[in-house]
Amino acid sequence: MFTNPLLLRLFPFLTWFPINAAILRGDLIAGITGALVLVPKAMAYAQLSGLPVYYGLYVALVPAILGALWGSSRQLATGPVAIISLMTAAAITPLAVPFSDEFVGLALLLALLVGIIQLLLGVLKLGTIVNFVSHPVILGFMNAAAIIIALSQLDMLLGIPKGRSGSFLGDIWEMLGYLPQTHLPTLAMSLFALALMLGLKKVAALSKPSVLIAVVITTLVSYWVGFEQKATARIEHIATPDARQLVSEYASADQEIKKAMAESTAKGSALRAAEKSGDVRLAADLRHQIDLLGISARALEVQNRARLAQINRLNFERSKTDGDAPATLYVAGRTPIGVETDGRAWHIKKLEKGELRLMGGGDVVGNIPAGLPSLKVPTLGLDAIMSLLAAALVIALVAFMESISMAKALAAQTKQRLDPNQELIGQGLANIGGAFFQSYPATGSFTGSAINLQAGAKTGFAMVFNGLFVAVTLLFLTAYLYHLPKAVLAVIILLAVTSLITPAALKHTWQASRADGMVAAVTFFVTLIAAPHLDKGIIVGAGLALVLFLYQTMKPRVAILGRFDDGTLRDAKLHKLPASKVVTVVRFDGRLYFANVSYFEDAVLNAVAENPEAPYVLIVGDGINDIDASGEEVIHHLVERLNDNGTVVLFSGLKKQVIDVMRATGLWEIIGAGRFHSTTDQALGSIFARPEYAGEDDPLKPALRPVAS
Repeated sequence: MFTNPLLLRLFPFLTWFPINAAILRGDLIAGITGALVLVPKAMAYAQLSGLPVYYGLYVALVPAILGALWGSSRQLATGPVAIISLMTAAAITPLAVPFSDEFVGLALLLALLVGIIQLLLGVLKLGTIVNFVSHPVILGFMNAAAIIIALSQLDMLLGIPKGRSGSFLGDIWEMLGYLPQTHLPTLAMSLFALALMLGLKKVAALSKPSVLIAVVITTLVSYWVGFEQKATARIEHIATPDARQLVSEYASADQEIKKAMAESTAKGSALRAAEKSGDVRLAADLRHQIDLLGISARALEVQNRARLAQINRLNFERSKTDGDAPATLYVAGRTPIGVETDGRAWHIKKLEKGELRLMGGGDVVGNIPAGLPSLKVPTLGLDAIMSLLAAALVIALVAFMESISMAKALAAQTKQRLDPNQELIGQGLANIGGAFFQSYPATGSFTGSAINLQAGAKTGFAMVFNGLFVAVTLLFLTAYLYHLPKAVLAVIILLAVTSLITPAALKHTWQASRADGMVAAVTFFVTLIAAPHLDKGIIVGAGLALVLFLYQTMKPRVAILGRFDDGTLRDAKLHKLPASKVVTVVRFDGRLYFANVSYFEDAVLNAVAENPEAPYVLIVGDGINDIDASGEEVIHHLVERLNDNGTVVLFSGLKKQVIDVMRATGLWEIIGAGRFHSTTDQALGSIFARPEYAGEDDPLKPALRPVAS
């Protein structure tokens, strides 16, 4: 048993020891059970993030082990999740083409930035910063993100081209135009996988490994029926003139765009050098050249988006050939009479360096590199860091909120002590370590953590074993995943995010608080409209929540009290209680600080003005939890002003923290200790005990209590 506090702080996993064989065996079973579910889901989430599917397995390896070793929760499973995968794609897509080497490099850099932010927050014990993003904001964001995730899989489910408009809703609208081109074998595979997974879940013994079983079956079916059909060609092999010209123009413009971006990057480095050396003229000239290159590239991109939309609508027929002779491509329906084709409809999947990658069947995972991820230092470029920093901060906070909410739920069931700051450190180290082993951002997984708990995991060794099983998959099993249809991965994602769509929770939030309901609704719609820039939804929602909170605290509830039939003091206006001619009782419910001191002052003066005959005003301070310098100053001036007008101000029920401020500033002595009372009835008793009010029949007069004999 390790007891050294410093040692346990540096290596929190030492608290797992001593560990017996029974616990270790249970963790091994839990780890393997979780891995059987995780492997196919990890690949699906990588597809969602815009990375090759094997990167999902990389995220399920190093980050999973580091998160378990240095985190606080013993059951939390760290790995790829749908929301963070989508946010990763959203952050990088404006900067690079998905699945490209540049995209992969930016994903690793993003993971590093997310990890550094989380680690710093944990080391500085700033885990409470996530409280600035309220539950309604997360609720609205999660529901919108779930819909975005589901719709983003439309192309994979139907086998249609994906829109590239730069706007998520625009992409979906464009994809709807491709519905007539739905690839029926892909649709059939999607429906088969969906029915298979839903059916297996209803069988108790097969429920947990249902996804894995479905993956195995659909992979075998894909292999047997020849689901994948692909070929290559060159632009000059397109025989239809207008189609050849369209594709050629697209390829030329694409090369010009890449050339402009490369020149812009080079001139950006020269600009920083010129600014550092103080060469103002050269710096201005370089900025001008960079702006011109940017304008040129954006114009070409607009033209190419229009061309790509036309290319995506083209279906080709491919001539039969003998030997190694290249096949000729004809636009479907325009093949010359007498030309024999292979009977398939082909479309251009990718165009790169004049080579056409043709797809004539369903899309499959393809080759997955065998072996463990190699050590690779993320490329650190100032421009890339600045471009990703805002997204990294939002992803770091959202990822931690998802992790800590699951960790708290687990801790409630296991009675385990949870340290949010240590969890931040664990998640931060997981992402930093993962970034050096080709991982994109990871976080705590709801599904994986729930499986860990149900399978009987007692320590983080379950996730260590989980990671080792993933390593075995990468080393020995990748060849068997070649024919796995990507449509099946899309179905896995679709089923995974259905639990995130919670209209009942949104309705409940609206019923509980109109303000919170509005925050959730605004976050939901902004996230949808701004997609793929998902961080805007979080920022707008959090900003609105903060503004509404400040607005509510600026105008807290103020009540004029009267005596109810049962002797208690209640809101006179609400219960239509008579006013007193002796004293006006004002209750202020809220912190008294700079934002609401004017409202407090106006409320007291208005109450006095509405009852001018009363020589006393009693401020009930039970609800005043805190007071700042502005609040103290206003009370000082208010008391002086009312005293000058012949109105005596008394206080009751003030809390210690408020009294401490008054004593520290001398206001307690200025007002007079005799004007402060512990309870409201004591204050009223002191007023009506005066001889001039002894026979007064006043509605606020405390009832006489019988004296015990």
